[in-house]
Amino acid sequence: MPDTTVVLPDYFVQDGGEVFAGTHLLIDLFDAKNLKNPALIEKSLERAARDAGATVLHGHFHSFGPGQGVSGVLVLAESHISIHTWPDRRFAAIDIFMCGNCDPLDTLPQIKKTFSENLKISTRRRGLQTQAE
Repeated sequence: MPDTTVVLPDYFVQDGGEVFAGTHLLIDLFDAKNLKNPALIEKSLERAARDAGATVLHGHFHSFGPGQGVSGVLVLAESHISIHTWPDRRFAAIDIFMCGNCDPLDTLPQIKKTFSENLKISTRRRGLQTQAE
C-alpha cells in the first residue's frame, strides 16, 4: 500500500539560529483618532494584515454604542489581530500575533496612518525553541 501521509507546512519561523512560533506585538496607541467606528477600524486592520502578508479569515468588531469604544478581532490564517479602544481617553490597545512568513512590523504604517504616530510597542517571540529542544 502506498504511503498517503500528508506533510503539512511548518509555520514556525527560523531567524538566524532561533526557531519560534511567531512574533507577538503589543501596541499601545496614545493621542489616537478613529476609535469609534467599527467598520473603519476593521477595514484599516484588514489592510494592515494584508500589508504584512497575512490572510484574513474572519473579523468581528463590536461597538459599545454611539461615541463609545470598539473591541474587535481579525482571525488570520497566520494567527490574529485584536483591538480595544477608549475614545474618551484617545487610547487603543492592539495585539498582533503572526507566524510563518508574515512580519507584524509591516502593519505599523497603516496603524500609524489610521490611529496615531504616538505608540509604544512591546515585541516577543512566542514559542522560542532552545538548543536542547
